[in-house]
Amino acid sequence: MSKNRLCDVLGIEKPVIQGALAWLTDAKLVAAVGNAGGMGVLGLNAGQTTVTPDPGETAERMRDEIRKVRQLSDKPFAVNIGWMTSFPNTFAEPILKVVYEEHVPVALYSGEIDTDLIKDMKAHDMKVIYRELNPTVEGAQQAEAAGADAIVATGFDEGGTLPGRVIGTFSIVPMLADAVSIPVLAAGAVSDARTAKAAFDLGAEGLYCGTAFIASQECRVPDNVKQAIITNNAVDLGMYKTWPSYYRSLPGALADELVKRDAEGATREELAKLQGGIRNMKVGMLDGDIDKGYISVGTGISLIHDIKPVSAIIDTLTADLD
Repeated sequence: MSKNRLCDVLGIEKPVIQGALAWLTDAKLVAAVGNAGGMGVLGLNAGQTTVTPDPGETAERMRDEIRKVRQLSDKPFAVNIGWMTSFPNTFAEPILKVVYEEHVPVALYSGEIDTDLIKDMKAHDMKVIYRELNPTVEGAQQAEAAGADAIVATGFDEGGTLPGRVIGTFSIVPMLADAVSIPVLAAGAVSDARTAKAAFDLGAEGLYCGTAFIASQECRVPDNVKQAIITNNAVDLGMYKTWPSYYRSLPGALADELVKRDAEGATREELAKLQGGIRNMKVGMLDGDIDKGYISVGTGISLIHDIKPVSAIIDTLTADLD
């Protein structure tokens, strides 16, 4: 493909960033994405199979996974730093300290805008990709002014924690691309060459893809979860409110109960407690218990029909990007 600013700033060959995906990431997936020309991201609890409430232990586990990535690839990669200014995250600072000590080249900063944090990351010689929980022109411009290298424009089509505003990917991408001068990445329902090209036609210079990589051979989710992704489509997804905004999931006992309770008028707090946070994401998507956990994916599952190697997914996504 032709010259691309995102590739230039990150030192990668193809403008594809793998979503953070929390438990579902590990060194194998991240290295595979990097070796295929994109950029992999280690999410919270990357490579882990057990829960620890200890922030220090969590950070040291991340250190181990960072070092495993470097054993498998010499390509740039990122670590996800979840940062909420309105809701303290006791895990973020210990992980950030490890990221600095290990000289990770790129931070995926996800959450609410803190310009001092971006400046601190830049002072540690990191590239910064900023992904606002509820994307706004103001947040994108503040991140750019603070030194961020790229912005993720997350549409309501995504999987995982949905934005609070119901603005689709192909509306939020041009809105942010017109507001900043740094590269913008499209996130949400980008799963094939057509959606990738559409995102670029609307001003994106990169792709931030989660669900597409869950359905890869290298992703560590079990086969029953991958099969559920390729045999269902966007119509099958149930959506419910929770903290801080909304989630959607493929059918299953817990997911169906959440949708039902939402329709009956349960509060966000009640539904969030029933949902069980990312622990029950682990139960559903890493342990493969679709009834006791949930399977959160984006509407782009409609375009995923088989399980492919990471390299083939990246080749497909970038096939028509000139």
